[in-house]
Amino acid sequence: MESKRDFLKKLGLITVGGIVGGTVTPSLASGSGSKLSAPKKSIGLQLYSLGRELTEDVPGGLKKVAQIGYSTAELAGYREGKFYNTGVTEFKKMAADAGLKVTGSHVNPPVRKYTTENKGEIADFWKKTVEEHAKLGVISLVQPGMPSVESNDEAKIVCEVFNKAGEIAKASGIKWGYHNHSGEFQKAVKDEDKGKRGVQGDVIYDLMLNGTDPNLVFFEMDVYWTVMGQNDPLEYFDKYPTRFPILHIKDRSILGQSGMMNFENIFNKAYKNGLEEFYVELEGIRQGITQFEGVKLCFDYLAKAPFVK
Repeated sequence: MESKRDFLKKLGLITVGGIVGGTVTPSLASGSGSKLSAPKKSIGLQLYSLGRELTEDVPGGLKKVAQIGYSTAELAGYREGKFYNTGVTEFKKMAADAGLKVTGSHVNPPVRKYTTENKGEIADFWKKTVEEHAKLGVISLVQPGMPSVESNDEAKIVCEVFNKAGEIAKASGIKWGYHNHSGEFQKAVKDEDKGKRGVQGDVIYDLMLNGTDPNLVFFEMDVYWTVMGQNDPLEYFDKYPTRFPILHIKDRSILGQSGMMNFENIFNKAYKNGLEEFYVELEGIRQGITQFEGVKLCFDYLAKAPFVK
């Protein structure tokens, strides 16, 4: 079996290898503070990137995000009708006062195991969630947590649940999508083939893509986790050109510094396919800096990158 190291070396010629070229050099992410001559780009931030640095002072944190230069934000703090422990009206005012447009939100249903018995319960959850997000005015609502999928039959039920969530969201003018990590690139098999030798199975992510209605469900690809699942984002963009209108732009740490991710190729192909929006996500900072300092470096990298519109 091909190791992850060998896969990344091979993929360097296609998507991830900064060694070969096609990336903006890490020095461009150093944040020199110089003024940009190009028009301001619309760059979004997934607020999960900030962790406690945001939740300790949400109004001040939103202002900092806008001051860095981010135009849009995707939330990861909805729970039981509240956004970061505040009501929808109050939070909406906080974002407006900060000059930040909230366009998306990440939310998970209360269960991971989907069955024919609990499909109604999950649908009720999305009805309430969509209602609150419609008041907030988001464009997209995304599930970032992977349901339990061990077989093709379970994947079929998941797709039915996804389609229903998409139907509920669409009725309120919101796009419903799914965000991947690396587990979706594992394989599932039919129930009758479990335990049989030599059965290859089907990639769960493909089962999700093929089993959902494109008019109801989109996929917010996290390009980093796709690579960590030993898959090339560009191949998925080619195979499913209309399914990825929104992306998560992520690297091992600060964007552009790992030499792993060829963001130029990714952006060029995504734009060709009609990319509508993208959000920076930052986890696992290794440079000994704050999360706010990290997301600023990520913003600077993208703001200076010639391939980002």
